[in-house]
Amino acid sequence: MIEEATELETYLPLAFRSPKEREYMQFLWDAYSTNAEHGKYQFAFLAFHMLVMSFVYFNIWQIKLIRAEKFETAMVGFSKDVEKNLLQATSPFVFSTVNERSVLRFLKLIQCDNAKIGTYAKLVDERNETAHANGNIFFNTEEELRGKIRDMLRVVREIQAHSETIIRDGYCDFLRASRDPEVREHVEDRDQIIEVFVKGCYMSVSDIAFCKSFDIGSLSDEDGFEVMSALHLTLQELYPDDEEVEQAA
Repeated sequence: MIEEATELETYLPLAFRSPKEREYMQFLWDAYSTNAEHGKYQFAFLAFHMLVMSFVYFNIWQIKLIRAEKFETAMVGFSKDVEKNLLQATSPFVFSTVNERSVLRFLKLIQCDNAKIGTYAKLVDERNETAHANGNIFFNTEEELRGKIRDMLRVVREIQAHSETIIRDGYCDFLRASRDPEVREHVEDRDQIIEVFVKGCYMSVSDIAFCKSFDIGSLSDEDGFEVMSALHLTLQELYPDDEEVEQAA
């Protein structure tokens, strides 16, 4: 397996709402690893591309949750059935039912411009070319696959960088919504963070890093600051570094 590919784990969710979602993601990783190890580089590419598109779906899901009004406005041009399906969705994987080029336009909501989205779309086109029974083997060497993985990881890093503001906004919203232990979903800070924020918003290691650097002092004049500050401290303790994050979640 090409070790560089494991960087993608940094940008994928730490926890999922259902075992089925986790099993699916593990299935893709297994498919990538097995094909890469056995020299089936074209199929390894397809599996890795599916992992990257899952990353895109998780990011768009975060946009849907955190900037709901803008997300709804961005659906102009979709059919009424598609619009209803997306608005009522309970899983990020609903985006797989929409043309991938169309889904990418939601990234405009995190300031990805048309030029960048056009670049991302080219990766989709390339995947489509390799996924058909056209008599061609596109990737014959590990180095060719390595180059494609680097290209995809470059896109992932770029999208994630554009997500920083929205992730911090979502974290701030979460803190405010959780400042009353009597009415929030869970009494214990740990449970509230993991179940509502990390699982509910499909937070990744990279997302958590954005949250840990949030200036909690900016909320010092608001009601419930002590509770919000305690939640922020619990987040820091739950996710002290990359090595311990997954175990804590």
